Amino acid sequence: MPRDPSRTSSKTRRGELRRTIRRGGRLGSLGVDWQALRRTPAVGWGLLIWGVFTIVVGAAAMWTREQPLVAVGRIAHETRTVRTTFEVVDEQATDREREKARQQAPRVYQLNVGEHEKLIAELENLPRAVADVVSVDDVEAGLRERFGLTPDTLAAIQFQVEQGQVRESWSQRVRKLGENLLVTPLLDPTEYQVENTTPNVDVELRRPGGPSRPVRKGNVTNVQSAQLRDEMIALAARSTFQGSLLEVVVNRLTWQPKPNYLFDQAATTAAQDIQAAHVNPQKITHTEREIIFRRGDVVKAEQLELFATDLRKTRAAAQPWQVWLGRASVLGLVGAVALALAGYTILFCPRIRRNPLRVAAVAGLLGAAALVACWGTAVQPQLAALVAIAPTVFVSVILAIAYERRVALAYGSLHGLVVCVGLDQPVGMYALMIAGVGTAVWQLKEVRDRNTLIRMGVLEGLALGIGMLIAGVLELPVTPEALEQTAWDASLAAFGGLLVGGITLFILPTVERAFDITTGMTLIELRDPKQPLLRQLQQRAPGTYNHSLNVASLAEAAADSIGCNGLLTYVGALYHDIGKVNKPDYFVENQTPGFNKHDKLSPAMSLLVIVGHVKDGMELAREFGLPRALHHFIEAHHGTTLVEYFYHRARKQAAAADLG
Repeated sequence: MPRDPSRTSSKTRRGELRRTIRRGGRLGSLGVDWQALRRTPAVGWGLLIWGVFTIVVGAAAMWTREQPLVAVGRIAHETRTVRTTFEVVDEQATDREREKARQQAPRVYQLNVGEHEKLIAELENLPRAVADVVSVDDVEAGLRERFGLTPDTLAAIQFQVEQGQVRESWSQRVRKLGENLLVTPLLDPTEYQVENTTPNVDVELRRPGGPSRPVRKGNVTNVQSAQLRDEMIALAARSTFQGSLLEVVVNRLTWQPKPNYLFDQAATTAAQDIQAAHVNPQKITHTEREIIFRRGDVVKAEQLELFATDLRKTRAAAQPWQVWLGRASVLGLVGAVALALAGYTILFCPRIRRNPLRVAAVAGLLGAAALVACWGTAVQPQLAALVAIAPTVFVSVILAIAYERRVALAYGSLHGLVVCVGLDQPVGMYALMIAGVGTAVWQLKEVRDRNTLIRMGVLEGLALGIGMLIAGVLELPVTPEALEQTAWDASLAAFGGLLVGGITLFILPTVERAFDITTGMTLIELRDPKQPLLRQLQQRAPGTYNHSLNVASLAEAAADSIGCNGLLTYVGALYHDIGKVNKPDYFVENQTPGFNKHDKLSPAMSLLVIVGHVKDGMELAREFGLPRALHHFIEAHHGTTLVEYFYHRARKQAAAADLG
């Protein structure tokens, strides 16, 4: 039985339709040709950018999560306990013990060599000096005064000379006196007072070429003490001086007494440091589950130090695979969010995905903002309300200006998620970021003037400030300290909103150049009749200028009626015929009645002149730096249709030539 061709063709058409619907429903519904996309070089660049973004931001997030992220004086959001038992050095107790050791270390005194040797030399040579003296009056006045010589003491001294030589017994006594003086420090009143107010038990006596000697502080003598003479009598007696000889020696020791030892600050400090270095560190054992601080506590410096130590000790005690598993999970979360960013770009941002440079610029902006948030919060946790939220809001503002609000909302939301993962922030902080992103997107429908950015900054500050107040009241216990901290955080968050608006206003021209965009503010400046290019058009082609104004008004109304960018359409139409300033008389709106230059030209030449104003307009646009968004209005406003007037004129001339 023959096959019905109509039924076969119908079945074939149904199969093709089914395959088309399947392709459109599964892959093509979003306008993405996946097969063609895989073959484009942009895919490789996109994968590279995604990998770099994931690694850089993931590394920053891993490092940040391993920091304490709390600050001294802040209210703790949650209770923290010790996770593994460890010992730490009690720095305060150790410092106290070391300071005690320093105070108890002997103070060092150096022998006053000149004074000591002078004294011993005078005593040893005294018998020889007065051996030939007949009476006390013949002794030199200074010498007589220093030794307090009298006839009896003079005779006793002279007896120590035998056959022109000083007796050995006298020399032995003097040497013994010198040895006793070496262990009897005579100090000036100031050092004596200091020595008797310090907790050290001994003093250390040092002399050149000799060993140092520790001496009890009880042997220290004040050279201006009232008991000095009694002490010197005892010292001379220990040196076997007696009678008149003892009196002579004591007179010399007590005449204008000077210290025989001088305090050595450098040597004392070195000795104290050595003594302190021998002190063993005092340690404290912190057991597992010991509370570091509780929720609602005001964090103190020692608690913060203990918390940071616990983080380090726990990481050091864990197995390497445990540490890296936690880090890999953070990297995986960042990679997942980055993958969501990439997917959104592929599906809904064709303007970005087609250009690897734009992909890199957006990824760089997102990554830089995340790094600022991570680093700033880790370094200054007390400023988290500013440095954690403002970068995400800034990203949303820039993307809303550069592309569109849907892109800014999606990218800002995902960027806030990356920041919260990196900073280990609660859902309340993420909600606050979303509020900031939403406020920015709501206000940036079109940037036509500075007031738009100023208004956005003010409303952003209000939204973030109020949101932070609500979040603080919900997350912290209601105490005076917590309320004070919440008010401070709200002020920081509000300042962050204002700061984002101010920075955006300041760098807006740079943003326009970087992302190759034209904001409404720039377009309003370009529609000013005082612009140099419009001035030339008014002066050299007034008819074309009036024609452009009429076209711009009509085009703007048409664009507004269908939901397009009316301001861009107006400005584009205003500049679309700018190329006519080079040859204004060849265009009908600038010609005087009854005179037409095209009457002397062939249709082909007239066509070149008419169409040439497009090329001239593009050259002027580049010369005067018109934004790229306006170039299309200039180069495409004639389309691809015929210039019918000169086409028909050429046909008439050809027909007349044929008849001729």
